[in-house]
Amino acid sequence: MDYTKHSTDALLESLIGVNATRACYQGTLRPFFEVDDEQGAEELAPLLAARELLRRWIAEDLKQQESFASPVAVKEYLRLAFAGQSYESFVALYVDAQNRLIEAEEPFRGTLTQTAVYPREIVKRALHWNAAGVMFAHNHPSGVAEPSRADEHLTQSLKTALALIDVRVLDHFVVAGNTVTSFAERGLL
Repeated sequence: MDYTKHSTDALLESLIGVNATRACYQGTLRPFFEVDDEQGAEELAPLLAARELLRRWIAEDLKQQESFASPVAVKEYLRLAFAGQSYESFVALYVDAQNRLIEAEEPFRGTLTQTAVYPREIVKRALHWNAAGVMFAHNHPSGVAEPSRADEHLTQSLKTALALIDVRVLDHFVVAGNTVTSFAERGLL
């Protein structure tokens, strides 16, 4: 079946039903991707499952290619990974010598405005995955994707700690909704 010819309404109705679509869809898909998994209504469960499958598909794709050859793919993955989170969390993307994704994990989860990150734990995980490099990302539930001074200081601390074991810090991303800011693009690394 060619789903590209179906309207957004029809696609949503096939996933979550007519009533939920009428109640939730107001001409934009953004609210569906911003809903928190823990707060999502039961009728949105199939859509949340589809979002998670999409996130996993992008992660699989990143594992097959040179992830840094496509920063757009990394940013798309991160938008999905943080979609709907009402709390701040920190993600590490461990890569091999060819910058292919080995593993993505969320080692730290915080509150609405902050997350405690421990460089020692990141070093242990980088050694565990035998990573050659790592990219970091965290979200700002406030909706502002600007790196703070604390974000810059943390990145430098992580970079220093990982340099001791020859693991390169390739980038640090700040995600706020659909906006993703790269430290590397800003010259902050």
